[in-house]
Formats: sequence, structure tokens, C-alpha cells
Amino acid sequence: MKRIYESVIAYHLAHNEQMAFLPGPRQVGKTTLEKQAHVLSEQYKYFNWDIVREREQILSGNEAIVSGLPLQVMGSQKPIIAFDEIHKYKHWRNFLKGFYDEYKDDVNILVTGSAKLNVLRRAGDSLMGRYFLYRVHPLSVAEIMRATLPEKNVSAPMSISDDDFAALYEFGGFPAPFLKRDKRFYNQWQQLRQQQLIREDIRDLAQIHELAQLEVLALILQQQTGQLTDYQSLSKKIQVSDQTIRRWIKVLESFFYCFTIKPWSKNVTRSLIKQPKIYLWDWSLIADKGARVENFVASHLLKATHFWTDTGLGKYELYYLRDKEKREVDFLITQNNAPWLMVEVKSSANEPLSSSLLHFQLQLNAPHVLQVAFDMPYQDKDCFSLKKPMIVPLKTFLSQLV
Repeated sequence: MKRIYESVIAYHLAHNEQMAFLPGPRQVGKTTLEKQAHVLSEQYKYFNWDIVREREQILSGNEAIVSGLPLQVMGSQKPIIAFDEIHKYKHWRNFLKGFYDEYKDDVNILVTGSAKLNVLRRAGDSLMGRYFLYRVHPLSVAEIMRATLPEKNVSAPMSISDDDFAALYEFGGFPAPFLKRDKRFYNQWQQLRQQQLIREDIRDLAQIHELAQLEVLALILQQQTGQLTDYQSLSKKIQVSDQTIRRWIKVLESFFYCFTIKPWSKNVTRSLIKQPKIYLWDWSLIADKGARVENFVASHLLKATHFWTDTGLGKYELYYLRDKEKREVDFLITQNNAPWLMVEVKSSANEPLSSSLLHFQLQLNAPHVLQVAFDMPYQDKDCFSLKKPMIVPLKTFLSQLV
């Protein structure tokens, strides 16, 4: 199926000389995207660090990588060179820096990886200024229906089919299980993916040896999705220090197993300041319906904030709201450091409008305040045109994102 990131890559290559970094979870479709980029140029080379022969070519030096490409031919189309899983190379940052500095005028460079590629502010050489980051997310309601590059942050509503919506919610947004829609395939795919993530990627790259305990932490996070993170409680359950728990959660984040959302405290009276909430990149792992619905929305909002930021539409960030009186709103999106969208998630349209939404709106005055209902049928109305807090269909709201 066509992905919106194909349009992102095409636009980037047509307008920028920087490398395009496309990090994202295992099996999210990065390699497919990278290989499909060959249609954008007659000259295309693909190197996967996991393939020994291609790894040998990378280690042979820059001349071996560009061998056979028409770099000195006037009027020839700019070749594309794609590096997949290059972050597994210990010296990948210096390698890419050197390669880019030598060939930036001659080739376009794509880089994909299943670990975060934007943690670059360490001692030594930096790649800052040499790449643009485009974080690849699983499928979403909006991407299933449209794959063109949007001109603004929100789009007109579109109706997703009941079958597609049910499959997205049940099997998750990773392309293979979503398209297959078969429970036995999903179970086999999920088991293999979790094994590769923890017992291969994390073991090899993060050098964590207590893999059995890390797997227990991953399982507990599935059961505590959306709750306030209690590091001491987790440390007692897994029998490691709370500092170890903090480090392991950061590792799980860096490999796109989970993501954290922090509380927004600016202009909020008696705000909760420290405790984050944790959600999973794959909401299909969550058994509890209420928690899965909340994670489903969290994943869509994170994808939207990343996409809008990465494609230059502004600086968007995702938070939640909670004060010391335990009033809470599930999500807040800020636009250029100012409150922009508040979202409360409910399973049923029969639940009344949250009093916490109204309470925090008096303090923050966000332009958009919505309570989304999972069971509410689609309505062909623009959720972002509403002038006051209202209950809206989840399907309509998510179709307007990305």
C-alpha cells in the first residue's frame, strides 16, 4: 500500500541536499520505503548493514560505494544511495559525516534504522545540519485514506470503512498484520518481532544482559499503559534499582517499543510536574479496552506531532495535564510552545463532557478542546471548526490528522 512517507521522501529529495533520516520501529515499513525510492532516480544503490556482502562494500570505502554511478556526467540525474540499519555500525556517525561531506553535491542520501537516529549530541563529530529527520510511524486512520503530503496540519474529515478501522484497532498499525488481518499470522508475527527486538536488537546494541527481567518490564508496561510511572514500584517488582528501571525504559524508547508523555505545567495551577506516562508504539499488545483506546489515540497524536514538526509545519509537542487535585486531561498538543489542542478520550459517547477539560481550558485557553468518543459513528463535520468544547466521533477526529 502507498504510504505518506513516499511523498515525504520525494519532496525532500526534490528540495533539500541534506540526508534524509527515517528511523522507526521494526517492521514499520522503512526498508520498503527506502527501496521504493528507486523510482525517483534512474541511478539507485541500496546497502543493508545486516547483509554481509553489502556491509563489506560499506567498509571498503566511499569509492566502492559510489562505484558505477555517473557522478561526473553533465546533466545526469542525481543518484540515490540508501543505507539501511547503518546505526549497527559502531562508527556510523563518522562514516555518514565523511561520506556526506565528500558526496553531498553528487548524490542524495537516505538513511533508515530501527533505533533512534537523532541522539547525536554527544562528544565528538556531530551530524547536526547534515540531515533532516522524518520519524516513520505505523499506519493511522488518516494515512489509510490519504497518502499525499498535506499542505497544513489538519485536513478535511474523511470516512474510513468499518473493516479498515476494526483491523487497525485490533491488529495495530504495522503494515503486515494490518493487511493480512489473520489472528494466527498476527500471533506468529508478534512473537517473532518481540524476540528480535529484545533478544537481538537490544541485546546487541544496548548491551543489556538481564534480558529476562527486561522482558518482564516490557510486559508490565503493557499492563500499565497510560498510568503514572512509578519507578520505585517497578524496581521492586523486577528486583533491580529504580535507576536501572529508568535506564531500561529509555532503551525501550530508543528502540520504539514505548514512548513517554510528560505533564504540561506552564500556566497550570498546582500542576503535577515530574511523573511521565508511558504508552506503546503497538497498541494491539494492550488487553484492557479502555487502556487500548487511550493508547490508540496517543499513538495517532504522537504521529501527528512528529509529522508536523518533521515536515516543517511548526514545532508540535505532546503532553498530558494533571494537577495535585487529580484533575486530569489525557492529552495536550502544543504549537510553537503554546497550548493548541486538548483531547480527552472516552470509550462511549454517553459519558458527559469532562469537567477537567473545562477546568484546564479556563487556564490555558487552547483554540481546540475536544472529547473524543470511540463508539460514536463518523460525522462529516470539521472537529477543528468548533468554537467550544464538544464531544466528537473518534473516527472523524483521527481522520483529520495524518
